[in-house]
Amino acid sequence: MRVEDHVAFTARHLDWEVAKKLTEMEDEKIALFLSAVSNSVNERIPFYFGEVLDVEGLTSLAEELRRENLTETVMLLKSPGTARKLGALVKETDKKLKKLLVDASRALLVREALRGIAPVDYPGGSLKGVEVEFPFEGPHVNFTAKHGRWIVVKRLIIDEKTPMVDVARLLASINETATLKIPAYAGINIEGIEKEFPFKKVKKGDIPKVIEAYEALEVEAFAEEPFIEHARVFALRTALGKIGLPLDVPSKNLEKYLEKKV
Repeated sequence: MRVEDHVAFTARHLDWEVAKKLTEMEDEKIALFLSAVSNSVNERIPFYFGEVLDVEGLTSLAEELRRENLTETVMLLKSPGTARKLGALVKETDKKLKKLLVDASRALLVREALRGIAPVDYPGGSLKGVEVEFPFEGPHVNFTAKHGRWIVVKRLIIDEKTPMVDVARLLASINETATLKIPAYAGINIEGIEKEFPFKKVKKGDIPKVIEAYEALEVEAFAEEPFIEHARVFALRTALGKIGLPLDVPSKNLEKYLEKKV
């Protein structure tokens, strides 16, 4: 049986129910759908960190760090004091496992601290509602796509034995896929954006220069409507990466944690 070209996302777990499928495979529609998928999973990831992280404490720490000035906030996020505070919120005693979780949790802190002062999510919001049949009756998260040579299946059936951080791992992996594919379908010149940040080893004193480059960047030169603001998110991701701060939870960290925790 031939599988039609599509991009689909379904999730059914506790109070979360969403089922959407795109079959009109125009580049712009695919990019917008993937953007909504990314927003959806990033919105939900913190919930699934509850077993390994004091999420309320992280939210409070983010509020403590947030300033009206982006440079100040980023410098606070990068400070050793913040790293110690974040480490204290992670519920793990093994040092190696704790480091994996701290590195993953840092992205949650960055997103929450920058929310409202910088674009951490794509325009358009997240996926809501049930418009197609669920592929599975029970709790699950399912992301599939087929378009030309691009084929992907990311799926997790959730039961009482499933660690909640495993759900976070899958959601982070889905976000990574969406983030990788959005520029190609949206026509965002990622290489051009990256060239605007010719920084190598960024020290504390260099952080203002990186943020200045980000704030001065004319993203209209690297994307067209309706993806100009999407390009701004990619510019922020690039700037933060130069500084050593993640905007996206790394799924590999959670995968390694789960492998070693067993």
